[in-house]
Amino acid sequence: MAIASSPPTSSYFPFFSPEAAQDTNLLHQLGFIPGLKELLMVRQVHALEHATIWLLSDRTTANPALQHGQGEVSLGGMSTEQGFYVYGAVTSMKLRQAVHSALLRLVAGDWDLAVHPRCGTNLSVGMVIATGLALGVPWVLPRNPLEQLLGMGLAATAAMHLAPELGSLAQRYLTTAIPFNLAIGNISALGDRQGRSVHFVQVRWVEQPLSFAAQQQNLKTKTS
Repeated sequence: MAIASSPPTSSYFPFFSPEAAQDTNLLHQLGFIPGLKELLMVRQVHALEHATIWLLSDRTTANPALQHGQGEVSLGGMSTEQGFYVYGAVTSMKLRQAVHSALLRLVAGDWDLAVHPRCGTNLSVGMVIATGLALGVPWVLPRNPLEQLLGMGLAATAAMHLAPELGSLAQRYLTTAIPFNLAIGNISALGDRQGRSVHFVQVRWVEQPLSFAAQQQNLKTKTS
């Protein structure tokens, strides 16, 4: 899940780079594991959701009419194995353009779009770090209440500084994957919920990973 922010400017995976057939090969080798395909699909959908939010944020924040005096436009998303939800002020046409553009850019190598600083992964990582450090404080510091309190404060500060970088790594290698196996289906407007418009972007699994050229051809076919 992500909330709108400023778009990334670089692409890198510090340990190993994604390969187009990696999830297809993994599914062929370990397809007997229950839920594996759904897990792989959610990771790819999660990346596409992030990239779409990046592109929508870049467009809507430049449009004062969409901001309507409320400061930065609030856009959010939530991924499932069947697609993802987009929450916020965006038209179906703009969303469709952003989704297709996001998929093309991810497949073409703009991989940083898959990682979002406001994803819930970062919050989860921060909570795990804070909990681990807090549990370790009583074993490291004397049991003096003041020193324990200072230790808790240091643990919280350390977690706050470590969470963004470790959360980014967790997104790159655990909770997202480049959507080489996704094809975009229907995009449905679901009306307003709690004062925010909601859309659902449906996707399907493509067994043969699509190249950048193939994705471009699919987009031309859909828009012609």
